[in-house]
Amino acid sequence: QVQLVESGGGLVQPGGSLKLSCAASGIDFSMYDTDWYRQAPGKQRDLVARIFSGGGTNYADSVKGRFTISRDNAKNTVYLQMNSLKPEDTAVYYCNARRPWQNYWGQGTQVTVSS
Repeated sequence: QVQLVESGGGLVQPGGSLKLSCAASGIDFSMYDTDWYRQAPGKQRDLVARIFSGGGTNYADSVKGRFTISRDNAKNTVYLQMNSLKPEDTAVYYCNARRPWQNYWGQGTQVTVSS
């Protein structure tokens, strides 16, 4: 059974930092493209960052220079380091692992940026 478990969310002040983790069981992250998405209340779920199985990365324009996605193959975990957080970064953040004919989601972790 495949499970993706996100953690690391919470309440942070504007300008602060958080590091999200997505730990996988049942799959090998190094063989999947893995994404972080986020969804704010009343809005669609948007792609934030992607790390390809080969290690390349992509970012949404809104987070470039502030967020960094990374992967630890030994721990089978993908991270999202979020710096210089803004109130508009407030959302539920989801981890997604996919490859042809396979697509897995975590349950999400809440990030709230507020003073």
